Amino acid sequence: MTSHRTFRPGGGRRRLLLTSATVVGALLVALLALRDASGPARPSATRAECRPTALLEPPCGAWFGAFVPHDRHDLADRVRAYEERVGRTLDIVYTYHDMSLPQGARREGQLLTPEEQDVGEDRMLLLSWESKWWGGTEEQQPTWKEIAAGGLDRTVIDVQARRIKDYGERTGRKVFLSFDLEMDTRTPQNGTAAEYVKAYRHIHDRFRELGVDNVVWTWIITGYLGHAALFERMYPGDRYVDWIGYNQYNYYRCHNADWLTFAQTQTATHAWIRAHISGDKPLMLSEFGTADDPARPGRQAEWYARVPRVLKSLDGVRAALQWNHRDPGPHCDLSVAGDAAWASLREAVSDPYLNQPSG
Repeated sequence: MTSHRTFRPGGGRRRLLLTSATVVGALLVALLALRDASGPARPSATRAECRPTALLEPPCGAWFGAFVPHDRHDLADRVRAYEERVGRTLDIVYTYHDMSLPQGARREGQLLTPEEQDVGEDRMLLLSWESKWWGGTEEQQPTWKEIAAGGLDRTVIDVQARRIKDYGERTGRKVFLSFDLEMDTRTPQNGTAAEYVKAYRHIHDRFRELGVDNVVWTWIITGYLGHAALFERMYPGDRYVDWIGYNQYNYYRCHNADWLTFAQTQTATHAWIRAHISGDKPLMLSEFGTADDPARPGRQAEWYARVPRVLKSLDGVRAALQWNHRDPGPHCDLSVAGDAAWASLREAVSDPYLNQPSG
């Protein structure tokens, strides 16, 4: 596994060799062809009407964000270099943290590092918080049952809650916070589905008890529909979730899978969430991306060119975060490959739908 300083761990879902879209995606992609290329008609709206809601939802389009690989002290530089390539400022920057003690030389357990706060001056932050200690011993790995029982309250959860609260009071800014993204790949090692729900709710309620009101609670699954029953059992409930995210890719040669269009990677999971989890929560493509095709060098560019059209057809998807990095394993790279692909992504994210007023 790649070092957690440059790559978020928790890649257990990469062992899933088929995406959910290969199961039922073809049925839904056919429907896209029947829709207008510009997506559903939207009434004209003023800039004031398009201002984000209290839960950071853009009413007139979607945010664009990314995970940008970085080392401990160069997040801001890496983000700005990515933005130069893509021709715009990111709306959301995605970072990952473990639950180690947020003190001393290690920074992995510290939410809202100085580098994140620097980046957060002009962008929103999505903080992924993982119930593990990267590099810790097996005995140091907290379980969901331990978290739910309050075993980490004083040493970890309360410390982080106060950091986020202080950040909000000082800057007036909210953060997206995810607890154990892709939790469907973490059972039974971390505990049962019911124990995950209790742990999630405990963290949520503990933050509320401490007066933390600048968190947008974000529940992120793999989106692999072979885990559909798990998703239903691991959903904390509408009271505890503000946004729902899912992570689906065109892996292609990474997993010896068929080439899937952007629509094929997204539509099946989107439809399932709307039917079985929530019909109205804002949705986030919290990680999306594609491998390249060495046999067809322009194929990755073609893939990204279709992103805006598909996004407009996905009801309630209010953010899309591109994954620009390798995948666990020696032969899987999902980063943007070459000038043509960068130019295509640059054009795609210049679409007005992905350029919403932030205030």
